[in-house]
Amino acid sequence: MIVLDENLNDHRIVDAISAWFKGQVILITKLRIGSLIKDDAIPTLLHHAIQPTFVTINVADFWKKAQPHRSYCIISVDVPEERIHDVPKLLRRLFLLPDFKTKALRLGKVIHVTQNHIDYYASDRRIHSLLW
Repeated sequence: MIVLDENLNDHRIVDAISAWFKGQVILITKLRIGSLIKDDAIPTLLHHAIQPTFVTINVADFWKKAQPHRSYCIISVDVPEERIHDVPKLLRRLFLLPDFKTKALRLGKVIHVTQNHIDYYASDRRIHSLLW
């Protein structure tokens, strides 16, 4: 399951990811319908979903701040608001890499994706970097 942050609420993004991702693609608002969801509440909501991968462009509030957990993955994609339609392409590219191609490999990680590289950490909080 891929859970998209509210800032990715665009049917073209959902459709583009759904075209290649075999699992469910939903917005974070589906995990708590009818209420405003603050960033600090997102990890709790992710605990209640089944092994979700949360995707956001809100790098400042998640990268190096989010606590990794073995039951979910957080991916912060570093693109400006006007380039949010690049997110599906970058996400697919990430999921094709050997280190991230399965849900089991992604769970427990917080990942920062840019056009040129990927950084990530797990429970030891040691940052690993990959160029692409």
